[in-house]
Amino acid sequence: MMDETQTARDPLPRIEPRSPADHLAGACAAASSPARATVRELQFLAQVELRVNEEDEQAAARMAGEFLGCELPPPGRVTGRGSPYALWCGPGWYLIVDPNATGRGLHTALSTALGGEYGSLCGSVVDVSAQRAILELSGPAARDVLAHGCTLDLHPRAFGPGDYAQTLLAKATVGIHQTAETDDGPVYRLLVRSSFTDYLVRWLLDATEWCTPVD
Repeated sequence: MMDETQTARDPLPRIEPRSPADHLAGACAAASSPARATVRELQFLAQVELRVNEEDEQAAARMAGEFLGCELPPPGRVTGRGSPYALWCGPGWYLIVDPNATGRGLHTALSTALGGEYGSLCGSVVDVSAQRAILELSGPAARDVLAHGCTLDLHPRAFGPGDYAQTLLAKATVGIHQTAETDDGPVYRLLVRSSFTDYLVRWLLDATEWCTPVD
């Protein structure tokens, strides 16, 4: 017979979340140089994919636009500033990113905005926050660092703030989003699959060492 005075088990220890490049934070800090380029990970940004059929796109764009406070982006562009913002990934395919929300919270909020609270969703909404890491590359040599690893035309006349493109960088599939052009050089956000993050960060750090900004 079980002893009713048996003590309760100790609670399981809390497991702290770790981002895909968390183990490289020290290396990023050591190798980054304001005179050349700085690499850092933007941790735990909520990411939700929105996919809509052609016949639903107009209604979905209107509902999602009300949620975002701006229209969904056209091809190759990003709309929204700060929290949240949307990136065009393909026909009827958008990535919504929110630095100030959880993936679950963003998923719920966008689903509700698209009619999920009252009936069928006007589109597909999926939390993909764990699918990608988001890296930030900035500094005078940032454009040169990227140019050494991809064929995308990154000249300011061709690619500037608010532009977004998916391409290969050092043989890894990435999304490149230029967020700003400052006196200290361009600022980019690189979206890469979590499984390729370690490889890409190490490549960026290596490229940063030998890239010197051109006056």
